[in-house]
Amino acid sequence: MEKNQIKQIIINGRFVGIVGWEDAFRKITSAHQDTNDEEIKKALLAEISAKNYIPSSALNDYGDALLREFKIEHGLPVAEAPLAGLRIAVLGMRCARCDELERNVRDLLAEMQIAADLRHITDAKEIGRYGVMGSPALVINNKVVSVGEVPPKSKIRQFIIDAYPTPDDK
Repeated sequence: MEKNQIKQIIINGRFVGIVGWEDAFRKITSAHQDTNDEEIKKALLAEISAKNYIPSSALNDYGDALLREFKIEHGLPVAEAPLAGLRIAVLGMRCARCDELERNVRDLLAEMQIAADLRHITDAKEIGRYGVMGSPALVINNKVVSVGEVPPKSKIRQFIIDAYPTPDDK
């Protein structure tokens, strides 16, 4: 199995690794082009549960999260789920430095035990909306904090600490 076959998504505020996401995504995309959300959610759950354990008590939460990821990858509108915490975006076209920045952020979030909505944005139009002229760029809670470099982990850690909401902010 290729390394990129595991996708991390947030379910109930926690990162969960999903095995076989790309295969399931391709299969569902070709088979359910003109289907409603509920049918897509059922199909995603069926595909994903073939390679992943999904607790029966969490089926609905997994279904919602999988549908959300499916819509995001298709560029479809998604109702923003309320997320207490951080929204982090790595902006860049999947070059080695962009991937390194994403990996460093993911590692630090895991190390710090912080759940965040982490996205790697590669669409040029969407990157342009942030007004950055270099890559990789790091955006935390809609604020551009770094452009054109892979900051040291210590600096990324400080960006996360500075942006992380305190109990008074929630």
